[in-house]
Amino acid sequence: MNETFELETEYIPLCDLLKVCGVTDTGGAAKHLVAEGEVMVDGEVELRKARKIRAGHTVTGEGFQIRVVAAT
Repeated sequence: MNETFELETEYIPLCDLLKVCGVTDTGGAAKHLVAEGEVMVDGEVELRKARKIRAGHTVTGEGFQIRVVAAT
């Protein structure tokens, strides 16, 4: 899955982004994925579930890539 997410606010918490983009079905599953070290932000493993994801960040993991851009 290769997706571009348009951010309509200043930021979105990492777990919310994973859920909204369909990487996981629930917030709990998203938290587990992050806690297991299976999510990277800009190429670095991210363990903070509530990491603020802003425009310009790229979130990746096995089978997915999400580019976050500012809403137009």
